[in-house]
Amino acid sequence: MMGFKNFRCARIILGGIKTMHMIRKAQMNDGDRALSPVQQFYSLFA
Repeated sequence: MMGFKNFRCARIILGGIKTMHMIRKAQMNDGDRALSPVQQFYSLFA
């Protein structure tokens, strides 16, 4: 891997990776309804 060019880019990329891991582990589900990973991802932008 070439590495990150600056700290801002590293923070953005690692934040996205962390979010995807949380979605995969179903840590972003609402308490009363279970969403698929795709629905969780799209709910971030709605």
